[in-house]
Amino acid sequence: MNIVTIGDIAIGGNNPISLILGPCQLESLEHARMMAGRIAEACAPTGTKFIFKASYDKANRSSIGTERGLGMEKGLEILAQIKDEFGVPVLTDVHEPWHCAKAAEVCDVLQIPAFLCRQTDLLLAAGETGRAINIKKGQFLAPWDMKNVAAKVESTGNRNIMLCERGTSFGYNALVTDFRGLPTMAATGWPVVFDATHSVQQPGGLGGTSGGQREFAPVLARAACAVGVSALFIETHQDPDNAPSDGPNMIPVDQMPALIANLRAFDALAKGL
Repeated sequence: MNIVTIGDIAIGGNNPISLILGPCQLESLEHARMMAGRIAEACAPTGTKFIFKASYDKANRSSIGTERGLGMEKGLEILAQIKDEFGVPVLTDVHEPWHCAKAAEVCDVLQIPAFLCRQTDLLLAAGETGRAINIKKGQFLAPWDMKNVAAKVESTGNRNIMLCERGTSFGYNALVTDFRGLPTMAATGWPVVFDATHSVQQPGGLGGTSGGQREFAPVLARAACAVGVSALFIETHQDPDNAPSDGPNMIPVDQMPALIANLRAFDALAKGL
């Protein structure tokens, strides 16, 4: 399997699981600092390495009235400060080809949203930055279809590619995770990330916003670790019920220390560490 190196984090192969953690949406510098600090504290006892994630723009919202975020300029300023102050890599979503070069000036990882995973121009622009690219598998795609998606990025000469499972559409307003998809995607040779929190999302389930069942996110995360994935993506917040985006499926940050310890144990068992 190809190993993707992001700062001092090696993702793939038999390396210990890495985590992509943070709130769904950037809210303010103060909030990002608080969350990064809480996440660092949660990871410290197990020595788990993490990438801080947060989006400056949530372009794929359920309705026109829901909050999209702080915008690119302000968002990248905040992510740059978090990167410098905490010494961790940072990740954000990109939605348009012209976003990629600008976001790559700050971010170590560019993330392709699931709805956009077949947008050729976006994938090529992201690949051309040379940054690590985390590609969310579309809810509408089979896991074996991701080979063609990754090939678009690889055509730019960029081999820093990760494939991310985040659930498959199952009727209306529901997702289901087929765990056969994790080794299927891993067979492409690219590290596989499992998005535990979006996998329990209920898209559009609250009418104007998405719902979710956060109580099942740790269950799915443990199952993914038992399969032997390379990394986990988990959104977390100090007050999910009042978060501006994806609150119903985010895990309260005060639950993260115990969850991380639990996940590391599952990962060690699966990989014989």
